[in-house]
Formats: sequence, structure tokens, C-alpha cells
Amino acid sequence: MANTLAMYRTIKRLGIPDSNIILMLADDVACNARNVFPATVYGNSDRRLDLYGDSVEVDYGGYDVTVENFLRLLTGRLDHHVPPNKRLLSDASSNVFIYMTGHGGNEFLKFQDNEEVSAFDIADAVEQMWEKRRYNKLLFMIDTCQANTMYSKFYSPNIIATGSAELGESSLSHHNDLDIGVAVIDGFTHFILDKFEPVNKSSQMTLQDLFDSYDPVAILSHPGVSTSLSRVPPSQVLVTDFFGGVAGVEVASAARGSSNSGRGWAAATAEQQRTNGDPKLLRNVDRPQPSSNIALSPPSSLPIRDVVGWVALAGAAAGAFSYIRAVVQ
Repeated sequence: MANTLAMYRTIKRLGIPDSNIILMLADDVACNARNVFPATVYGNSDRRLDLYGDSVEVDYGGYDVTVENFLRLLTGRLDHHVPPNKRLLSDASSNVFIYMTGHGGNEFLKFQDNEEVSAFDIADAVEQMWEKRRYNKLLFMIDTCQANTMYSKFYSPNIIATGSAELGESSLSHHNDLDIGVAVIDGFTHFILDKFEPVNKSSQMTLQDLFDSYDPVAILSHPGVSTSLSRVPPSQVLVTDFFGGVAGVEVASAARGSSNSGRGWAAATAEQQRTNGDPKLLRNVDRPQPSSNIALSPPSSLPIRDVVGWVALAGAAAGAFSYIRAVVQ
């Protein structure tokens, strides 16, 4: 759980609003009777930073965290009554970051310790996302044992993937908290988050910089990277393209047609000025339909589209107090 919440804290700090984050937590460690620090979750044994806090918005919790719900979230195949906060409302201009963590093995990740999602399931779901124009670029990151096998079946364009351990390797925890009696965070996620602490929205750090910093000796496993499906090398992709909410906009047609389920269109440039470019305030407006009979508007009156990315964070493991993975003292 700390893995997921720590990643959640980082992307929020870098500007991605809760409206663009889908947070799935299978276990409620904060309220577990064995947690001697109730209503808190820490990612470090010094307990300086409570990751749970007052601003955490859990979209799927407990028994709602299932393989079916996760795959439906990615593909958009949800019932009409599912509220917007449980939907990944991305489109063809969106950069989508998928982070998964839990207990897994060769080409599978366990959900709630009673079902599994396979590498084939994830690959096919991402292909549906591509066919349905639900992403522009996609970053897939996973922290689990044998994690690198989980992206081995991807076949869709514009994907960069990275994982914590190769085939046959465990993904080890970083350290434990003796007062609680469990490991608090995994080494791979801890290492990445430590790398991100000095990063801000204007950072020029690239994904290649992040990948080059991986240290198998420190992480105690061999993280993997796959870039073969990406048209753009990671050296040309800023980490803030996925982890940050940089205020970028695209000029769009001024036509106003029938709307669909897309979000992220502003009514006019004046709306951007009114909201000071806040991406959270630029959402929930109708998407104009393209037309071949459009009279171009002057630049000052052209509508704009928010291009802040979307994030799906899945903490799939339940029973955090049931057992401890390998801990390094």
C-alpha cells in the first residue's frame, strides 16, 4: 500500500490533479487493527511523512479492486452508472501512466490474493486502449517479483515499460518498521521516488535519465526497460510527460457539435485565463466534433484543450500484515 500511496503523493506534488488519477487500493492498512499508528501509512521507518493524510482520494478500495474492474477501467468498458471518478477518461492526446504493485510471478500479478491478471490480459487491454484512441503515449511501471515478464506480451504502439525484477528474481522490500512488524516499502519504488524528490514541474530529466540511474546492487534485483514499441526514444521523453501536470494546451477547432464522453476541453481562451491554466478547472466541458465546413476563428477566440496526463495506480495486494517479503536490514 505504501508503494502506491508514495507514487500517488509524487505525481500529485508534480501537478497531476486527483481528477486525472484513478487510485486502487486493495488493502486498508491505515484502519487495520494491527496498525499501531491508526489512520496512517508511512513509507519509511522514521515515520516523518504520513502518506495517507487528509487528501487521499481512493477511487477503488477493498473488494472493488478486482481484475475485472481494472481491465474495464483501462478499456472504458464500464456500466453507464459508474461515476466519473471511477473512469479513465483519457483520449488520443493523453499520456497515460499505469503503475502496478503487489505479489506476482512469471507473467501474472495477484489481486486480493485470490485471482490473477496475466501479461496477456494487460497486453490485450492496452491494445483495446490504442484501438479506441485512449492514449497517445503510455508508460507502464510495475513493482513485483519477476515484474519484467508482465510487459513481455505488449504489442501496441507508443509504449515504454519498466519493471523491478527479471524472470526468476524477487522484488525485495527496502526496509521494515519494527514497531509495526512489516516492511514498509519495496526497494524499486523507494529508489524511484528518491530520484524524484528534487524533481519539479520544470525539470528536464528524461525517462532515459531515470532508467540509467537504476542500480541493481542497491535495488537487489535487475530492473528492466522495454522501449521497442515506442516511436520516441526515452532520451527524448521528459519524466513530467507522465509524472507531472505541466500546463500544456492544444489549439482546437472552434466548432461546437454534439458532445461525447471525452473530458478536457475548455470553452474558450477566456476560460483558461479565468482559471489561470489550472488543469482541474479546465475539464468537464463538451468536446467539439470535427467538421469539414468550419470557418477558422481568430487565434484569440480559439478553444483550447487541456493535455494533462492520466494515471492509473493499482495496489493489488491484500493482507499487508499477513506476511513480509524479503527484508534487507
